[in-house]
Amino acid sequence: MTFNKPTDDYAQQVVAETLAQLQADAECGLAGAEATARRAQYGYNEIEEREEPLWHRIFRRFWGPIPWMIEVAALLSAIVRKWEDFAIITVMLLVNASLDFFQEHRALNALKALRQRLAIEVIVLRDGKFTTVEARELVPGDIVKLKIGDIVPGDVQLLKGDYLLIDQSALTGESLPVSKKLNEVAYANTIVKQGEMLAVVINTGMRTNFSSVASLVAKAQLEERSHFQKMVIQIGNFLILLTLVLVMLIVLVSLFRHEPFLEIARFALVLTVAAIPVALPAVLSLTMAVGAMNLARKQAIVSRLTAIEELAGVDIFCSDKTGTLTRNEMRVAEPVVLHGHREQELFLTAALASRLENNDPIELPLFHYIDEHFPQLPLADYRQLDFTPFDPIRKRTEANIVHGDEHFQAVKGAAQVLIEMAELDEEVAFDLNKTVDLLASKGYRTLAVGRRDNDGQKLQLVGLIPLYDPPREDSRQVIEEMKRYGVRVKMVTGDNLAIAKEIGRLLGLEQRTIRSVQLSGTTSNELLALSEALAAAIYRRLKGDVSTKEAKQFAAEVMSEVQSIYDTRLLEREFVHTHESAIIEMIEEVDIFAEVVPEDKYRIVDTLQKGDHIVAMTGDGVNDAPALKKADCGFAVSNATDAARAAADIILTTPGLSVINSAIKQARITFARMKSYATFRIAETIRIILFMTLSIIVFDFYPITA
Repeated sequence: MTFNKPTDDYAQQVVAETLAQLQADAECGLAGAEATARRAQYGYNEIEEREEPLWHRIFRRFWGPIPWMIEVAALLSAIVRKWEDFAIITVMLLVNASLDFFQEHRALNALKALRQRLAIEVIVLRDGKFTTVEARELVPGDIVKLKIGDIVPGDVQLLKGDYLLIDQSALTGESLPVSKKLNEVAYANTIVKQGEMLAVVINTGMRTNFSSVASLVAKAQLEERSHFQKMVIQIGNFLILLTLVLVMLIVLVSLFRHEPFLEIARFALVLTVAAIPVALPAVLSLTMAVGAMNLARKQAIVSRLTAIEELAGVDIFCSDKTGTLTRNEMRVAEPVVLHGHREQELFLTAALASRLENNDPIELPLFHYIDEHFPQLPLADYRQLDFTPFDPIRKRTEANIVHGDEHFQAVKGAAQVLIEMAELDEEVAFDLNKTVDLLASKGYRTLAVGRRDNDGQKLQLVGLIPLYDPPREDSRQVIEEMKRYGVRVKMVTGDNLAIAKEIGRLLGLEQRTIRSVQLSGTTSNELLALSEALAAAIYRRLKGDVSTKEAKQFAAEVMSEVQSIYDTRLLEREFVHTHESAIIEMIEEVDIFAEVVPEDKYRIVDTLQKGDHIVAMTGDGVNDAPALKKADCGFAVSNATDAARAAADIILTTPGLSVINSAIKQARITFARMKSYATFRIAETIRIILFMTLSIIVFDFYPITA
């Protein structure tokens, strides 16, 4: 008995077929023994997290180009019996390794502290009874109950109930919840915002869609050395190469002068040891450790020491929108009140068609707006006789209200639905739909509000309430400050184009925008050819009896216009096929990326790195983890998921982006210190080598003895 079907395949079939394939019983659930057997086969419902052994973490500090430089110097000191030098160099090696190990160990402890919380529990049907178990105990075929506030414990297919409103922002980056109904699939680690349903677990652990994000993180871990490591290695290689050339020159000259070979060899080894900058890695690591401590005091935990050096050189900053640039909570924009009504009446009716205790992300901003603008509204004087919640089919909420002797029905929901229910004049309906389309083009989600005094009467439309996820107060200021540092900010979001462009406008970002599909590299030739064929066919249909030549001529004119649009509005194309260098150039020029998926975020960072940019990335959701790991410096914001924190180089413990300003400033101060010391150390080493070489070759004088 093996269930290896991908989650999205289950979405193509009805739940009855799924139950049969999983050998699951919707009425009794799995038997306890069967659940145990399946757990033995499929393992626990958790993402595998391989913790690096302590011995490996220690050994890793002594393996690599930088430790090799110090180890070679120690070995050469031992060969020439310079035990004092050997001891000093060994201490340097231990100090360098200890600093790096201590910083990583402290960051890992901080991550463990952030993860310490109660295990997620779920209500599951076992042996005919509902019981509460830890989510990690679930297996494919389990029947679970999902309700408001629950985290979906695995990939599930909805089995029974009306609907669920699911927040997928941590997984997809979408700021608005999505509706799920019978037979649809809900993904692991998403959050139920509204509704209650039964569902059958179809995939767990490493077989969930969430695990694909984890695999991208693993791919990103196979990264090259940091710019810091490359810099130190290049410095060391240059000094060692210079030393070898000069030592060879000294040896040849000394042999030509018939000096004792043993003494020449001992002196050559001493000179080689002196040329290796053994203290350089240790001093630079110590400088970064001090910088990391300063950042920790500013609410930023550094999990990778070299991230400070990377951050100092960042020139492109890719930021997630939801919860990072924006507040991740809906707000009311400028309401539209219809003739004969007042704004106060609009929000009173909207509130009466809502339930505050549901904590619905769409309804909460209505009550916040009332608290700010109409605190005197007598909501307590009105009583809900009954309440019909929103569902994906009706697309509205309704409540029967009593106020003294007055009885009426309050309704709110999708604008198009209520406009149709109101049976408005054609001209009025057209104007309202045009207003809704205009608001949608600005990224707003619009609620329509109406009331009905008696059953059977047509709905009276009171007005429209636009909602949006506003930017954080400090986001625009932080972006402008980054520009002054020479850092270009790019917004990368899973939201649609209209929302992305509007938030970008509010943040002062360049309005050039591309969608996810434009990063795929598919060609536009098929679309152009189809346009030409359609133009010719439509012309024949409209004109009747026309020659093929005339139809082709008309099609050519249409194609000329289409091509003109492509040429002048390049970034609006849905299909792009270009050389990699052109894609790099396009991504460099654009500030807003909309409708992206996790693979796109990873691809954007990777492409910018191929363009020789040092890229930073902020994020908070599971969907950000691969790009955070791939980026030269990844930031996890304060409310980030464990996956994002684990992938990030710097973990912020305070909300907003202002701490990133401090991090950039501190990183550049730290890097300036590193640069000053490295310049001094290199100059001093070269001075010593050249001085001794000239002394021996020109003056036949040995300034030191071996």
